[in-house]
Amino acid sequence: MKLNAIIVEDEAQSRLILRNYLTKYCPNISILGEASNVEEALVLIRNHDLDVVFLDVEMPYGNAFDLLDKVGDVNFETIFVTAYNHYAIEALNAHASYYLMKPISIDELIKAVDYVTEIRTKEDALQDQVLVPKTNAVSGKITLPQQDGFEVIETADIMYCKADDNYTEIYLNNNKKKLVSKTLKYIEESLKDANFARVHKSYLVNVNEIVKYVKGKGGSVVLSNGKEIMVSASKKADLLSYFK
Repeated sequence: MKLNAIIVEDEAQSRLILRNYLTKYCPNISILGEASNVEEALVLIRNHDLDVVFLDVEMPYGNAFDLLDKVGDVNFETIFVTAYNHYAIEALNAHASYYLMKPISIDELIKAVDYVTEIRTKEDALQDQVLVPKTNAVSGKITLPQQDGFEVIETADIMYCKADDNYTEIYLNNNKKKLVSKTLKYIEESLKDANFARVHKSYLVNVNEIVKYVKGKGGSVVLSNGKEIMVSASKKADLLSYFK
């Protein structure tokens, strides 16, 4: 997997060596920027979605630990790169992923990157299990993926869902709309135990919100918010089975 990274190092020659090593021996590292001090590093961290930061300990006007304190909620891995071994315990306490000593060993650098890659791969796999629309173990709820995590909503709050190519628009009873990067078929499967009926190739409705059925070849349903949705002839029998 590709890892977005920055290099934080006050010595230009050390930055150059590390950048060249990473480019040549660690092709899955994408270097998004370099910083020579804490303030420059903060700007890069706040403006990029990073997987790993290669971090020198001693810098002008602050050190690596000052930087991590200012970042606060660290959501990236850190690989410390330093000429001093007496920072190892502090680095461990700061949850460093790896501690590289200068001069940098290429073999150790590759090991460090491989280790971080393994960590991020496992984290992504875990998120893939969670960040999909599905009913939770907590009854009556569904998780909806977002860029920064996921949102948990009550299935009872969903009025209806509408297909939008490979996305689904989810309309809630508070007049809000959520856009989810999953197909309507996927959402239908996620809500199969929650009284949702597929009434049309483009619509999935909360049966509990239906207040009226209008007769016709397929007919239509009116929801509690006044929304009228056409019913396909092929879906009519399935829909009416809920009201027998």
